[in-house]
Amino acid sequence: MPRRKPRPKDSARSHGDPRPLGDVFGRTEHGPGTDESFIVRTVPGTRATKSYRCPGCDQVIPPGTPHIVAWAEYGGEDDRRHWHTGCWKGRNTRTITRRWS
Repeated sequence: MPRRKPRPKDSARSHGDPRPLGDVFGRTEHGPGTDESFIVRTVPGTRATKSYRCPGCDQVIPPGTPHIVAWAEYGGEDDRRHWHTGCWKGRNTRTITRRWS
C-alpha cells in the first residue's frame, strides 16, 4: 500500500482552526410567509452532529443529514431553526406546522 505524503506543519488544521460551517457568513432570504429577512446557512452532513425538528414538516432531522439553519436577520442566533433543505425551499408554498417564533 502506498504511503501518504505528510502534511506541512503550518497547515490551517494544525492550528486548531475549526472547519467552516457550510456558508460561513450565511446569506439573506425572505422567511416563510413573511417579508422579514432571515440569515440562512447550509450545514453539511459531516457537521450535523445532533437531531433537530424541522418546523416545515415537524419531522426529525437526524445527525449526519445536510440541512439549512435560518434565523431572523434582526433577531438573535438563539432563534435559529433547523430546516430540511427541501422544506426551506418550499416554505412559501405550504403551511408551517410549528410556530416559527
